[in-house]
Amino acid sequence: MANKFGNLFTLTTFGESHGPAIGGVIDGCPAGITLDFDAIQKELDRRKPGQSKIVTQRKEPDTVEFMAGIFDGITTGASIGFRIVNTNQKSKDYSHIKDQYRPSHADYTYSQKYGHRDYKGGGRTSARETANWVVGGAIAKQAIPDIKINAFTSSVGNIHLETPYQELDFSLTESNIARCPDAKKAQEMIDYIGQIKKQGDTVGGIVTCVIQNVPVGLGEPIFDKLHAQLGKAMLSINAVKGFEFGSGFEGATMTGSQHNDIFNTDGSTKTNFSGGIQGGISNGMDIYFKVAFKPVATVIQEQETIDKDGNIVTMMGKGRHDPCVVPRAIPIVEALSAMVLVDHMMLDKARKI
Repeated sequence: MANKFGNLFTLTTFGESHGPAIGGVIDGCPAGITLDFDAIQKELDRRKPGQSKIVTQRKEPDTVEFMAGIFDGITTGASIGFRIVNTNQKSKDYSHIKDQYRPSHADYTYSQKYGHRDYKGGGRTSARETANWVVGGAIAKQAIPDIKINAFTSSVGNIHLETPYQELDFSLTESNIARCPDAKKAQEMIDYIGQIKKQGDTVGGIVTCVIQNVPVGLGEPIFDKLHAQLGKAMLSINAVKGFEFGSGFEGATMTGSQHNDIFNTDGSTKTNFSGGIQGGISNGMDIYFKVAFKPVATVIQEQETIDKDGNIVTMMGKGRHDPCVVPRAIPIVEALSAMVLVDHMMLDKARKI
């Protein structure tokens, strides 16, 4: 079921949304890294449910317990095993969909592929799985402390933050529950998500990520291009429908003479339409990309669907769900970015031995 992420720095995960626990095994982590456990838990706290009025109200502490691969707070080079206990399952909230397929969920496809499914919270398809990724990413961040990874909410619905990222203060991202580094836009987003929630509906948005201080030379020239690996990682996140880096789709409207990044004498470029990656390899400039998230599929409104026998039925979502997943996705985007970069740094180092 492709539960493994990465090539040299790898994360293999397990667990279901309403099972006893979720967790994973990190292989390939270099020995000798003194871990900041508070920083790891802080990353999980940024992702956990129940943290504000605009996210799901499921209450999970998401406390990570490390079980192997760390001695006296320092990585040993052995496999790092961890788990996060599920404490607040309400499986009865999903009994009404036992034999029904929720629109735009993985219910139907899982049933057809495997012959049965865990309908409690979506089982393995639940975004609860992403807590495991945040643990892996938090450790990866500590392996590359000089590289700065900052993701933020740049749009919710039709509310867009138009300010170029170079003019933003990333330290303000965590100052509001929308995780937008512009207070005025953040409040607009919060108010809008609140309105959508009252209607029993959901809304999507965009996360922008900026990665700075990346060394030149990361990435492979053919199938493992750095931006391709970042794209694969982002498109693995639940609810993601789009990924663009650098100039993205806007670049398709430009001429080559407009789009070309002219060199400075030190190898940097005067512009950065390339998004910090050329030929699949990092060029030392900022890497920046956008990730588009669809509206959460569960809405508290009546909708027509089918049951396992193909009958047309009417259903309504129940339970605790995010009206907008974007604010909680910020640490997930950062975590996957960190793991991709660590993996490529290790690949690059192995080639030079």
